[in-house]
Amino acid sequence: MIVAIDGPAGAGKSTVAKLVADRMGMGYLDTGAMYRALTLLALREGVSPDDGRELAALTARHAIRLDDNGGVLRVRVDQEDVSVGIRGEEVTAAVSAVSAHPQVRRAMVLLQRAALEAGDWVVDGRDIGTVVWPQAEVKIFLTADPGVRAERRQRDLAAMGTHVPVDEVRADISRRDHLDATRDDSPLRQAEDAVLVDTSGLDVDDVVGRIADLATRARDAA
Repeated sequence: MIVAIDGPAGAGKSTVAKLVADRMGMGYLDTGAMYRALTLLALREGVSPDDGRELAALTARHAIRLDDNGGVLRVRVDQEDVSVGIRGEEVTAAVSAVSAHPQVRRAMVLLQRAALEAGDWVVDGRDIGTVVWPQAEVKIFLTADPGVRAERRQRDLAAMGTHVPVDEVRADISRRDHLDATRDDSPLRQAEDAVLVDTSGLDVDDVVGRIADLATRARDAA
């Protein structure tokens, strides 16, 4: 069974998806981390975020993978653990531009589909229920008020030792929303059969419980 969780930046997708996966005894796949790993590679190798052909070529030259290390997801490029490095400000600023290229998305979708072919997964991203795995048994579109999303992102950055004014974070989220929603290839949108969950006024346990209930019903009905 596949539980697909899509939504904009800062909606809480990764946190919720990890907890749902734990509760359901399923694997967790963070597709956003894969795009971030590619962005980190591009920054290191001097490849412009605007050069789709060279960005896609990086996916052929390097192995980008996600490993479950005792319940903790580790992001690796070749043999290097880049789980911390992909969360930096420079990567965050460039990842939407990198992920907008059709060549990049095609390459990443192939990697993601290969990972999802076997087993039960909770997977989050921008286009899981619309492009990567439209046959998912459960589809969720997770969103929240932009101000709430900015505050969450600011707290995440502070936890990593980076302090950014909330107005700057909100402006960056608005920019990323626009890029994600207006790109030509696989734009961010809610699948017609996805359940909309607005997390603005909910705590994480409420959100996880709601999605886990949907997943349990889908599994029982299968």
